[in-house]
Amino acid sequence: MSPNDDQARPAGGTGPVRRPSLTRPRLPTSLSGEPGRLVGRRRGGERPPTDPLPPAEPPVGERLAAARERKGVDLHRAERDTKIRIRYLAALERGDFRDLPGAVYTKGFLRNYALYLGLDPEDVLRQWRRERGEGPTEPMLVVPAGLEVPRQSLTIGRGTIIAVLLAVGVVAFAAYLVMQLVRFSQPPNVAVTDPLAAVTQADVGATSYTLRGTSLPGATVAIDTPGRETVRVTAGSDGRWSSQVELIRGRNQFDVTATDPDTGKTTPTPETVYITVPIGGSITPGPSATPASTGASAGASVVVVLKGGPATLKAWVDGVLDPRTGAAGKKLTDGKTLTFTGTKRVELRTSDARVTYVTVNGTDLGRLSKNSGPGTWVFAPPKPPERSDRQ
Repeated sequence: MSPNDDQARPAGGTGPVRRPSLTRPRLPTSLSGEPGRLVGRRRGGERPPTDPLPPAEPPVGERLAAARERKGVDLHRAERDTKIRIRYLAALERGDFRDLPGAVYTKGFLRNYALYLGLDPEDVLRQWRRERGEGPTEPMLVVPAGLEVPRQSLTIGRGTIIAVLLAVGVVAFAAYLVMQLVRFSQPPNVAVTDPLAAVTQADVGATSYTLRGTSLPGATVAIDTPGRETVRVTAGSDGRWSSQVELIRGRNQFDVTATDPDTGKTTPTPETVYITVPIGGSITPGPSATPASTGASAGASVVVVLKGGPATLKAWVDGVLDPRTGAAGKKLTDGKTLTFTGTKRVELRTSDARVTYVTVNGTDLGRLSKNSGPGTWVFAPPKPPERSDRQ
């Protein structure tokens, strides 16, 4: 027995000897189960540190209302921009989804409203599903964004009208300047319409002929004949001109030019007309086409001009149908001219006597009638014109 056994024996000296335990004493455990961590206040009365709880997420409705207020719009403006009725928008912000037409429409409203307010639509839909207790795997409905606000119609004010009128005036003035520049840079044109051919043969005994043509309105038309005095006439407001010239036996040459009185420019190349009078018998020159002393007929030269409208002409020269008109007649437009020359007579039929003007042997007889309608006239100088029944 060792001395330690006596210390371990109980009082009274009897009984078994108590041996000391070789194991470490068990420490009290904490509530979390970690050994050695005591529950209670720390030294100095301090409480153990606790983790702060995350702030609670506001409901979907409050998020929508707060976003709308940050955007600075009211429900009426939001209704106009998103095309969602105001009562549905108010129900979304209250979180009262029972007032909405259904889950499908609610998802579309939430998506469009979130896009309009600048929120993440998918995040808003996930929170809405959590609040409703739905699973995250429910298919999502993709709804197109709201329509844009239509643009205002264009209004034309007084200033716009004035600007347009000024622009039109400037364009018109520019066009006028261009026309004037073209006119001053180019010489006037001149044309001879009677006779139509450059070389024409007059009747035996003819002493004059009326030249007709067109040029610039107000232009001075000069008719030059070698060895004679120049004849000058002024074109009318419609550009037409006429002048009676003297004929002698043989070939007569007439050079026609025009001069613009404003620019002083003259036609560079004259229009040349040759009129030949057959040589035979005694001819007395003068303004009349009547022979001087024989007393015989000087023939008939009839110049027909249409003024004021079209007409159909048919002519017989010395009793023979003129091939230029034919049996059906020749339809001419306004301003056209035809010349018929016979040794004795010319018979003329027109479909409209009011627009048919004639000149016989250089004498202007004017129009055949003041009334419209067809008619036939016989011209056999020196007799006056007579009506005929020929058709």
